[in-house]
Amino acid sequence: MSLSDRIEKLLMSVQKPVRYMGGEFNAVMKEADSVEVRYAFLFPDTYEVGMSHLGMKILYHAINAREDAWCERVFSPWVDMAELMRRDGIPLFSLESRTPVKDFDLLGITLQYEMSFTNILEALDLAGIPLRREDRTEADPFVIVGGPCAFNPEPLAPFVDLVALGDGEEETQQTIDVYKEWKKSGLPREEYLRMASKIPGIYVPSFYDVTYNEDGTVHAVAPKQGSDAPAVVMKAMLKDLDSAVYPEKLIVPYGEIVHNRIMLEIFRGCTRGCRFCQAGMIYRPIRERSIDHLMEMADKLVSSTGYDEISLMSLSSGDYSCLPELAHRMVERFASRRVRIALPSQRIDNVLTDTLKETQKVKKTALTLAPEAGTQRLRDVINKGVTEEDLMRSVTDAFDQGWSAVKLYFMLGLPTETDEDVLGIADLAEKVRRCYFSIPKERRAPGLRITVSASVFVPKNDTPFQWSGQLDYDAVVRRQQLLRNALNRLKGVDFKYHAPDISYIEAVFARGDRRLGEALERAWRLGCRMDGWSDQFRYDLWLRAFEECGLDPDFYATRERPLDEVFPWDHLDCGVTKEYLLREWAKARRAECTRDCRKGCTGCGMKRYEGACV
Repeated sequence: MSLSDRIEKLLMSVQKPVRYMGGEFNAVMKEADSVEVRYAFLFPDTYEVGMSHLGMKILYHAINAREDAWCERVFSPWVDMAELMRRDGIPLFSLESRTPVKDFDLLGITLQYEMSFTNILEALDLAGIPLRREDRTEADPFVIVGGPCAFNPEPLAPFVDLVALGDGEEETQQTIDVYKEWKKSGLPREEYLRMASKIPGIYVPSFYDVTYNEDGTVHAVAPKQGSDAPAVVMKAMLKDLDSAVYPEKLIVPYGEIVHNRIMLEIFRGCTRGCRFCQAGMIYRPIRERSIDHLMEMADKLVSSTGYDEISLMSLSSGDYSCLPELAHRMVERFASRRVRIALPSQRIDNVLTDTLKETQKVKKTALTLAPEAGTQRLRDVINKGVTEEDLMRSVTDAFDQGWSAVKLYFMLGLPTETDEDVLGIADLAEKVRRCYFSIPKERRAPGLRITVSASVFVPKNDTPFQWSGQLDYDAVVRRQQLLRNALNRLKGVDFKYHAPDISYIEAVFARGDRRLGEALERAWRLGCRMDGWSDQFRYDLWLRAFEECGLDPDFYATRERPLDEVFPWDHLDCGVTKEYLLREWAKARRAECTRDCRKGCTGCGMKRYEGACV
């Protein structure tokens, strides 16, 4: 029986067979013998999560545009499928051709979230690929990781061959070109790593030694003698998005996924400088796509997919310089085809009334806003740069235009937060309610719904808050209860919050070093996987893994770092300098704001990159 037939036999025994079927509309099929390089792209989570990821869509189609390469998709099987695969000896496979992942040349893995790290080990094991880099042979694919968590890949250093920092469109193509050169050369496996380390943005962890101080902090991360590796690896940066590759077709899944729509990236980067936001730092500088190019892309994607929704994607879509004109032209172009234009979470200081009118002509959805903190003092600490008046104006305008559902996103445990700041969230929710009832009854839409979501702040590397400790578990629980009690008194307000134990492990790995690789492997062997899913997360096993490896998770998560501490990621350059982040950390503690850098350079360091900030 062929591998494909054996897989088919399993599908009747799992929760969601559609996750493993493949064969979707616009999936790329090639003859394996017609290509020189086979590239497996692994999203280390379920199909419905991974298929919603824009970066995977871009790189999938970029690689498949080449005649000499074939990129196929791989997703983490859910626990039921993984168990059956192990039982029946079925290796991890690609969706397009159902080829074992072990038979590919390159295995690219996106690191979107620290809580997916055990899924990576699970995938390697299911594929029959040795977990540790040094145990792999010429018969194994090279393991390449990228994405936001790649800017601190140290906990994964024992398990990966290459790390791709920054924009992946050109970087990924170069890793394929170099692989072809290496394959023709007949040189040993290690030589590919040496050749790839010359590509801008490529970091080879095995070429670096880490030394530690007596107190357990990092003393230095330095290139090994004779490795010829750079002391600092600078990220790859795409200068012009209009000339960059972008898919003209998207794979249309058979089943529901998290974001089942066209995602149109209108610009990359952010100039706001929110101090908690890693993406706002590592994706700098800001680069916009032109309206004409976006209209052309949208036309092709609507025609090739049949989707009825286009989401205008970026870190802060309301900051697109021509947003009202873009929204108007898109609505005008697609309204007759009943294609809705959607904006994700909005900056509440933007004048969005006209744009919202345009984008909601087809169908209204909940308005999503992110004040992040409950008081102005704390919003200044995090450099959010918005006021209570901004929020009230935005929601009043929305309610006046027929909205009745608002989602408000906040964080608990931000640096310097007090109970007053926590209760300020409930106060803002009450004021939003009043805005709704301030609209005459005949003009407002029925059924007010306000959803308050409060995540737990996780200090991330490469942000001004990388020196801050995370609030300890008991304090988080107490503040969640404080806020819940305050919100329970408000009719029409729902409260959603995150489990502090998952956020705690996330913080450990966000600011972790190479020693955590041992704990990561131990946790996986104890049974940890799918940690981002609350029904699968095993906090007890994680704590046991740390204990068995002699590591204190508080050392990584809740400890405030001295200003002169060497970080495990200091040898990886995200574009923003440590000096700038230090200045921002000092300003945060004084509750001082920094202007949007579109209004004048703030000296973040990006100008060191050729073509940045032009």
